Amino acid sequence: MNNLKKIDPQIFQLLKLERKRQQDTLTMIASENHASEAVRSTLSSELTNKYSEGYPKKRYYQGNTYADEVELLAINRAKKLFDVEHVNVQPYSGSPANTAIYFALLTPLKDKIMGLSLSFGGHLTHGSPVSFAGKYFKTVAYTLNEKGLIDFKQVEELALAERPQIIVCGYTAYPRTIDFKKFAAIAKKVDAYLLADISHISGLVVGGAHPSPTQYVDIIMTTTHKTLRGPRGAMIMVTKKGLEKDPELAQKIDKAVFPGLQGGPHDNTTAAIAVALEEASTSAFKKYAQQVVDNAKALAEELSRLGYEMISGGTDNHLIALNLTNKNVNGALASYALEKAGIITNKNSVPNDPMPPFYPSGVRIGTAALTTRGMKIREMKKVANWMDRTITQINNYPLPEKKEDRGAFFKDFKEKVNKNKEIKKIAEEIKTFCKEYPLP
Repeated sequence: MNNLKKIDPQIFQLLKLERKRQQDTLTMIASENHASEAVRSTLSSELTNKYSEGYPKKRYYQGNTYADEVELLAINRAKKLFDVEHVNVQPYSGSPANTAIYFALLTPLKDKIMGLSLSFGGHLTHGSPVSFAGKYFKTVAYTLNEKGLIDFKQVEELALAERPQIIVCGYTAYPRTIDFKKFAAIAKKVDAYLLADISHISGLVVGGAHPSPTQYVDIIMTTTHKTLRGPRGAMIMVTKKGLEKDPELAQKIDKAVFPGLQGGPHDNTTAAIAVALEEASTSAFKKYAQQVVDNAKALAEELSRLGYEMISGGTDNHLIALNLTNKNVNGALASYALEKAGIITNKNSVPNDPMPPFYPSGVRIGTAALTTRGMKIREMKKVANWMDRTITQINNYPLPEKKEDRGAFFKDFKEKVNKNKEIKKIAEEIKTFCKEYPLP
C-alpha cells in the first residue's frame, strides 16, 4: 500500500476511505461479506499477470505450470467440499456462470427455463424478461404462496403444463430452507435438468447449516463471495446424478464456459477461490456458518418483536426480507436513511409489490458479514434496535403517487435525513460499536 500511495495517491486515498467506511458501518447486504486477508492477498498476487486460456494441462499459452496446479487445487477442494464429480472454477461471476449453463444445454428461442419470479425473490438470470435469459430463451416463472413460501403444488402444475428443459431452485431473496428433494421429483416428471443456484447459501451448505443439493440436482452453480466468504467469482459443479442423466454434461459445461463465453480465466481469482475453499473446510468455518444462521434468527425475532413484517415470517438462513408497508416506509427511503445511520442494506421488492423496482416496499438484510466480524446473538438485538430507531425517524414521508414528483421528493428527503440529529447520533453509536469488531 505504501507503493500505491506513491504511484497513485488518489486511488490510495479512496481505498483507505472505503476500508474506513466498511470498518465504521454494519454491512448487512445479504450478498456481501468480508473476505480474509489471505483471500485478498491472493487476489493481488503475480497470478494476475498470467494468461491461461483453456483448462489445466490443455492450455493455449505456455508458462502455466503453476497456474495449472492452482486451478487443480481449487477444483479438487470444491469437489471434496460439495461432494460433486466435476467442477469448473473459471466463470467470472454468477450471471456468466448461469449463462454458460443455459447455452450448454438449451437451444435459444426454443427451450424453456423455469425459475422463481424476480419480484418474489428469484434472480435476473433465472428467467427475467429484462435479462439475457428472458431474451434468448423462453421462460416461465413460479411464485410464492400467501405465506411467502414455495408452493410445490403450483410448481408441479406449472412444470407439467410448460415442460421446461431447466428448472432452477436457489434464490437471491428467499429466507427459507430449500427442499431440493421435492424439486428433484418435479424435474424428473418433466425430464428437466435441475439447477441449484446456491450462490447465497453455499457457505451454509459446506458449513452444515443448510441441506446440500448434491444428491438431488444435476448442476450446482454458486458465486464464491457471499456466505462462502471468498473472492468475487463463481463455480459450476456437475453431480453424479447429472452425469447419470447426461454423461457429456461436464464437457458441455466446460465448452460453454471456454471457448463459448469467456477467454482466459482470472488466475488470481481462481487461487483466491482455492484459499476460500481451504478456509471453508475447517471446523472454525462450520461454527461460523451456524452462527450466521443463529444470528439471522435472533435478528428476525427481535425485529418481529418490534413490529416488523418479514416475508415468510422469519428466516432459516442468513437472509431476512422485510416488508415495510405496515411501517408506512418505502424501501428506497429506508435503505438511504439506514445507510446514513451506518447500516448498509439494499432496497428490495416484496411479493405482489404494488411499488416499482426503484421504489420497492422492502429491504433485504443479512448476517454473514456481521458474523465474520465476530458479532453474535447479543449484538443482533442491538442492531435491530438501531434499525428500528432509524426507520421510526422516517415513517412520515409518504412517497408521491405521481412518478414525476418522486425525483424532487427524494432529493428533499435526502437533505432532511442528512440533517436528522437522531440518525447522526445512531451513526456515531454504531461507529463506536464497530471499533470492538475490526475487519479481517
